[in-house]
Amino acid sequence: MKNGFILYEFPLNERMRTFIRLEHLFAQVGHFIKGSSEWDSRAAVQALLDALTIYSRSDVRSELLKELERHHKVLARIARSQGIDREKLQATVDKIDLLRHRIREVNGKLGAQLVECGLFKSILQRSAIPGGTCCFDLPGYHYWLQQPPAHRQQDLSLWLEPLMPIEEGIVFVLDTIRKSALPSQEYAQAGFFQQSLDRSLPFQMIRISLDRSLPYFAEISGGKHRFTIRFLELEFLEKPRQTNANVPFRLTRCLF
Repeated sequence: MKNGFILYEFPLNERMRTFIRLEHLFAQVGHFIKGSSEWDSRAAVQALLDALTIYSRSDVRSELLKELERHHKVLARIARSQGIDREKLQATVDKIDLLRHRIREVNGKLGAQLVECGLFKSILQRSAIPGGTCCFDLPGYHYWLQQPPAHRQQDLSLWLEPLMPIEEGIVFVLDTIRKSALPSQEYAQAGFFQQSLDRSLPFQMIRISLDRSLPYFAEISGGKHRFTIRFLELEFLEKPRQTNANVPFRLTRCLF
């Protein structure tokens, strides 16, 4: 939520889905790692476990390097345009080169160092069981959770450190894509909006900004050729239903 608006995002390809999910998990770790309670540490560990699950199902490093290479090529084309701030452009290119270098330097399989840690490995093995990380299942984990906050925060930072190049790369890529276009003012007639996308352009994500005072939320679906937005009224005891009202919103079609 920013500036009185609630922001909704929808990725238009699998690579963006993976990156946004990892960004979400890294944000959780960053938040809970600062906390002092046992539950803060548990939440940070769970977010790391979820990130490892994504790593096991997708070649995140390869996908991130491909995306950075794509950005590099786009900037090379932009460099030939007139009126470009070449100093700023070169700084961005240098940033991409640095990120690519750091990501390539990550040794072995992503998250392997975490899994090799005895304590973390034991947590990983029991985490698939509902409630499987309670005190009698993992007494070693219970002991660690009772250590001083500074001790736990230091360990969490060490576990997170090997993943930092991936986090920095993802943050850079998503920030660049989000800033690649300006929002337009749109209206959803009876809570419904649909639009086709230019197939010749590499759209990456759709962003919706909705005034927080409006009693609706945005449900987005679609792919690289077309997307649909429905504005629904939240019903806690029943299924949400599409509003009959005409809903004003800001739409950003992000590409880079």
